[in-house]
Amino acid sequence: MSSKPEPRVMIVALIVAGALFMQMLDATIIVTAIPAMALSFGVTPLTMGAGITAYMLTVAILIPAAGWLADRIGARSVFLVAIVVFTIGSLLCGLSVDLPQFVAARIVQGAGGAFMVPVGQVIVLRLAKRSELVRALSLLSWPALFAPVLGPTIGGLITTYISWRWTFLINIPVGLLCFALTAYLIPDDGYRIKIPLDWRSLLLSSLGLGVLLAGLDGLVHHGANFVFSIIHIAAGASLCALATFCIRRAKHPLLDLSILSVRTFALSNLLAGSYYRIALNTTPFLLPLLFQLGFGLNAFQAGSLMVAYFGGNLGVRVITTPVLERLGFRHVMVANGILSAIAIGLCILLSADTPVPLVITLMVLGGATRSMQYTALNVLAFIDIKPDQRSAASTLSTMLMQITILLGVVFGSISLSAFQSIRGDPNLDLIDFQLSFGLLAIVTLVSAIQMRGIPPSVKSR
Repeated sequence: MSSKPEPRVMIVALIVAGALFMQMLDATIIVTAIPAMALSFGVTPLTMGAGITAYMLTVAILIPAAGWLADRIGARSVFLVAIVVFTIGSLLCGLSVDLPQFVAARIVQGAGGAFMVPVGQVIVLRLAKRSELVRALSLLSWPALFAPVLGPTIGGLITTYISWRWTFLINIPVGLLCFALTAYLIPDDGYRIKIPLDWRSLLLSSLGLGVLLAGLDGLVHHGANFVFSIIHIAAGASLCALATFCIRRAKHPLLDLSILSVRTFALSNLLAGSYYRIALNTTPFLLPLLFQLGFGLNAFQAGSLMVAYFGGNLGVRVITTPVLERLGFRHVMVANGILSAIAIGLCILLSADTPVPLVITLMVLGGATRSMQYTALNVLAFIDIKPDQRSAASTLSTMLMQITILLGVVFGSISLSAFQSIRGDPNLDLIDFQLSFGLLAIVTLVSAIQMRGIPPSVKSR
């Protein structure tokens, strides 16, 4: 069993988690505000996608430099600057009067957001001892779990009853608070490495990741350009492969790719963990659509049912760490992964006639298993990483996370479209959702089975 962490470690983890929640919530809260923003700017809702794409591509392009910059000038300094830049970007978004201004403001936001997640993780990883990782990293996992569920609901409330501008302006006091707490309570770890920047690898990886994510985004939002999206994906993957080749040959590589040989890191980020993260990001995408298009509910009713999903996420947090410490990663992640697959599979049985209490029960089960597995994946990724590898590990993990976020939405969109096309019906039907959930359950089950590859000796200390 891991020892009780020092209060300072948990305070730092909580501050970092607060900043990460602000950044991740902003990425999802905008969805429900798009119609009102489009009306305000005098453009179509579809055109507003430029703001989402601009943010996503800016993050993708800048993430590869996060680890090097944190090592060069200090993780705390980079994190403080990231908070300032993100907060300024939020202010500019809230004050925008037309689409070009908004896109430019989203680019500024993306510049700050690109460094928040990887550098925030580095701060906690360097401060926490191995025995404290489970509890510290479990705190860092809640923004990614809660933001996708709460974002659309909060965005809808603010847009409906106040103004869409406050979906961004609300970040100002939060950003100022996070900056003050970081400046006064998070110590400088003193870790510096004066090595030159691997410019060639940075350019290739940034361009490759940006083109790859643009292609994936195109599959979701621009179905008419399917061929071009596939070309973008192929080009992006090729550039990323070339960047990997250059990194392996560089005298001072941008990233320490030896971390890929660490079994627990590879399982969490490349193999079983990547499958589960795709499922994790697909489920919150499919469920609201199921409730509205499959059940005929309105947006408010669908959002109310998603609250139960959030409740499952939140409720299991109390026992996640003790369970991991007592039973170990392998047993928990295999068993919980199977339960998660069952919860997703049971969605096949849902229909408009299903009693609401049963729907809520299933949402709670799905949210709880999702939360426990995601938290365990986050800790597993870094449990065997050496202190001098943590910057590279955090950067690489965040890059892969960005890919799986979009892959989740792509998976949901393509599966729905594919089953709809097979039926030859121009409209989505309940059966399309049921088959998509069945396919998603299989992916989740494969991930759970692969978790048997976690060495039994892997513990939290």
